[in-house]
Amino acid sequence: MACRERSFVPDECSDVELLRAHVGGQGQAFAVLLGRHHDHLWQTALRTSYTREDAADSLQDALLAAHRTAASFRGEAEVRSWLHAIVVNACLDRIRRNKTRRAVSLSVEGMPEPRYGRDEMAEVEMSMVIDQALFALPPEQRTALVAVDVEGYSVAEAAVLLGVAEGTIKSRCARARQRLKQRLDFLRDPGNRR
Repeated sequence: MACRERSFVPDECSDVELLRAHVGGQGQAFAVLLGRHHDHLWQTALRTSYTREDAADSLQDALLAAHRTAASFRGEAEVRSWLHAIVVNACLDRIRRNKTRRAVSLSVEGMPEPRYGRDEMAEVEMSMVIDQALFALPPEQRTALVAVDVEGYSVAEAAVLLGVAEGTIKSRCARARQRLKQRLDFLRDPGNRR
């Protein structure tokens, strides 16, 4: 294999081989590994955190932790799942440290101009309503729900990622869905969908 030869060819290495190469002192192995999974890890941090700033800080904390603790990877899960769990835990740690409510930026710099007026604005408003309901959930319920319903992990995979029992994932998701249903029930009124 290209990873075990003297000429290190990172693109031909599996994630596990890259992680082992990093532990073995290969300088670029970890960067290549992160390049493969950065988008997924960033989206995970965004979905778990209250603000983009917290997501960015949590992701940085998580990547530093993964870099430092790579030797502790036991191979019981995929490297991507291991990284995912580190990111989620870093986000939850930051939420616990901050103990603040979600802040909404009022800056218009990051928002594009609507092309179709009301229709696109209605989509933005709907997204804000759903985000508000999602972020009103307790962090443990939100993380479980995002893992299963948004990212498509099975209950068993989500349990491994979050380090809890499958029954805990099921109950957190059920409670989260019930709370979302209560908060978003007003959307069933046809007049609220236009």
